[in-house]
Amino acid sequence: MSHSSLKTVAPREPCLPPYQAVLAETDWGSLQTAFGNGECLPEVLARLLEPDPKVQVTALSELSELVGHQNSIYEATAPVAMYVAGILTHPAAMTLRPYRNVPIRATLLNWLLSTAYDASDETVDRIKSYCPGLLTPGTLVADFRDLRPMLYRAVAPFLQDGHEDVREAAVLAALILAEHPALAEHRDHLAVHARRVLDTSSDDPNRRVARKVLEAWGHDVTDIEPFQEEPWDCGPHSDGRGDLETPF
Repeated sequence: MSHSSLKTVAPREPCLPPYQAVLAETDWGSLQTAFGNGECLPEVLARLLEPDPKVQVTALSELSELVGHQNSIYEATAPVAMYVAGILTHPAAMTLRPYRNVPIRATLLNWLLSTAYDASDETVDRIKSYCPGLLTPGTLVADFRDLRPMLYRAVAPFLQDGHEDVREAAVLAALILAEHPALAEHRDHLAVHARRVLDTSSDDPNRRVARKVLEAWGHDVTDIEPFQEEPWDCGPHSDGRGDLETPF
């Protein structure tokens, strides 16, 4: 390959470490959660691979409290997100939720979406006046935001998934993750998916996110009527973890 052809090869996003390595090599007990250290997290994470969808959803709900309580980023949030992203291709992610007939993969993606939104540009802009130094290198939020290219690479294969719920969750997660400057080259492609969400989705919080992202990226959204703003959190699943309510 010539030197000139090397210049045309776009850099690829970094790969996630295998989920097994994240589980085994993380010093969970040394990491802060919303309720003490993370020594309980390996057991909770392992339950995500159980064949029972009720067990899986309950585990995700527990993770939301432990590493996403009050929509905050904790020391344990990053490795948990890496683990969740790492199991998106695991056979257990294809377990169907009773009554919804939706793969657990959609719920995993929605969890990543909500967690990424907690460190999104919109969220940071909203709270940075109350939290000086929020994005100082080495802070929890800054370090989590640095993971976005890695998480994006795990999410991107599902942008055209055959299941509508999986596809929409992947698109919304990718839109939030692609706020990272290193992912700017993907935004035109993602804008097409965002438009599809606006045209077809029945989920107003998701449609609101798609519209705001398109507007932030300089796309003309004057043909889309603005959504009514809600207090404080106007992100995906406005209660923060709406897809995790167990319908059993």
